Amino acid sequence: MQDTLDSRRLRYFMQVLEHGSVRGAAEALDMDPSAVSRAIGLLEQECGARLLERHGRGVVPTEAGLLLADYQRRQNSEQRQLLAQFDSIRKLERGHIDIVAGEGFIDWLMRHSLRDFMAEYPGITVDIEVGSTDDIVERIVEQHAHIGLVFQPPLDERLRTHHSHPQPIEALVLQAHPLTQLQRPLLLADLVPYPGAMLHRGFGVRQHIEAAEISEGLRLQPALTTTSFNAIAHFVTAGLGYALGARMPMPAYEISGERVVALPMANPLLSQGQAKVVTRQGRQLPPAAGVLLQRIVADIKHRALA
Repeated sequence: MQDTLDSRRLRYFMQVLEHGSVRGAAEALDMDPSAVSRAIGLLEQECGARLLERHGRGVVPTEAGLLLADYQRRQNSEQRQLLAQFDSIRKLERGHIDIVAGEGFIDWLMRHSLRDFMAEYPGITVDIEVGSTDDIVERIVEQHAHIGLVFQPPLDERLRTHHSHPQPIEALVLQAHPLTQLQRPLLLADLVPYPGAMLHRGFGVRQHIEAAEISEGLRLQPALTTTSFNAIAHFVTAGLGYALGARMPMPAYEISGERVVALPMANPLLSQGQAKVVTRQGRQLPPAAGVLLQRIVADIKHRALA
């Protein structure tokens, strides 16, 4: 078998398979049947194997012919994909991106990376789904979303992390709250006398809190549990109590130094959290999603360094 196969003869061969006969292929190609037959004969010499055999009034592929047809279809598909990618990279005129993120990332996305991206590429549509840590991991792993922004996902070889940023869990309270008078990192026991708010167990933040509870030998009884960061923000700003949560460089609401303060926690387990930008390991993102991913990572790094 030769190192390369004649592309013209390959095209004739595929036409024969499509039409089921040399004559049918010749009519589609507007050629003499004998010319098509000679080309197939030369292709069989190149391959060193019989590619077609007679069947009734037509022809069918041999085992070698089936292998060659499958190879050619893959080549054609990869070529179309490559050309489409080149065109998309050059234009980014159309496309769609699915993002799944914790609620705490949404405000930052809409004020920075996503706002700028959508203004620059108005033909790209975007879907944002808000979810818990467990939801986000599932959406990324099952390839239902291109990009995920998540707090401390579990170790999973199917996830690829593009950026990771420290995200300690702190106690968020109004400046006048009694906890601010302790003037030291807080123990979980310090929170017990006061009403608090926390996220549900499907969130990585809550899972870290529960690990800290076990290490300190107590169980907090929050007055409010929710899937909504916004509800937690209102709980704190209304003066109803504390919230245990992560103050990210991309919060769902701004923490004002005048009204709300973030108090550090003493338990080291609450300082180990990471905010991560993830995709599915091994997945080739569409060009538009790849460009947005690069922008998100660059913006987070820039904001974290500022």
